[in-house]
Amino acid sequence: MPSNQNPLGALPARFRRERVLIIGCGDVGLRVAAALAPAPRVLALTRGQARAGLLRERGITPLNGDLDMPATLNRLAGIATRVVHLAPPPSSAAGHPGEGLDPRTVALLRALRRRAQPASLVYASTSGVYGDCGGAWVDESRAVAPATARARRRVHAESMVRFMGRSGLHASIVRIPGIYANDREGGTPRARLLRGTPVLCAEDDVYTNHIHADDLARACLLALWKGRPQRIYHASDDTELRMGDYFDLAADLYGLPRPQRLPRAQAQDVLPASLLSFMGESRRLRNGRIKRELGLRLRYPTVAQGLLPSDA
Repeated sequence: MPSNQNPLGALPARFRRERVLIIGCGDVGLRVAAALAPAPRVLALTRGQARAGLLRERGITPLNGDLDMPATLNRLAGIATRVVHLAPPPSSAAGHPGEGLDPRTVALLRALRRRAQPASLVYASTSGVYGDCGGAWVDESRAVAPATARARRRVHAESMVRFMGRSGLHASIVRIPGIYANDREGGTPRARLLRGTPVLCAEDDVYTNHIHADDLARACLLALWKGRPQRIYHASDDTELRMGDYFDLAADLYGLPRPQRLPRAQAQDVLPASLLSFMGESRRLRNGRIKRELGLRLRYPTVAQGLLPSDA
């Protein structure tokens, strides 16, 4: 058994096998696991038996547990040498003190601390923690300014992860913009284009950022092994596009009509509040750090390459 001081214990070197635990093993988590195989043993937290079957098919060991039920997380203590935390905060913090808290991350970190903590942990956050930057270029040194409860919960989770990093854990925060991929459910603008959802006119439009799901999985793994302690990374591609131009590009690639352009005042009357919130924040993420420090080479440097249909 591993010792209380080292998650790999005092076993002979030939028996020391990394154990990577994925928390929130959805689409990106499965891509992370596929990129890891076959060297480390991969484990994933799951709540249901149906999902457990899928995980086993992918060579992943399922661990029953629920981030919303901390008592079910006890078995996570000391079980992994490295952790990829992809689970989002709850959609609301009802029943918890304060809407800007992430009780799931708190519960996970408490469980991991009960025994020898992992060597490294990567937390998948969001670029939404910066709020609206007026289209400015943003690097990782910029102060956070979350404008929504959703973003404030992410800031809280980041702070908890970095606090745990003070005890020797190599903690990396990966801030992520919009994730896309042709083979990801809802991972392209096609459905929205088919619905005819309008976008903002050029005068009111905002800059948006993207990352292909495969490149995101690779970025998380590089941070897991090569990330500097307490480091923040932008997992974003090289694209510099406003939101409306992004949908125009996708429409042209798919052979669909371009979306209607509306001024912001008119869009507020016809678009849902959830969509308007994304249209109210504009920023351009610098991604040099993840290339320089982690050596990430993007397979899909731009959305034009990533959205291109496979039969094109």
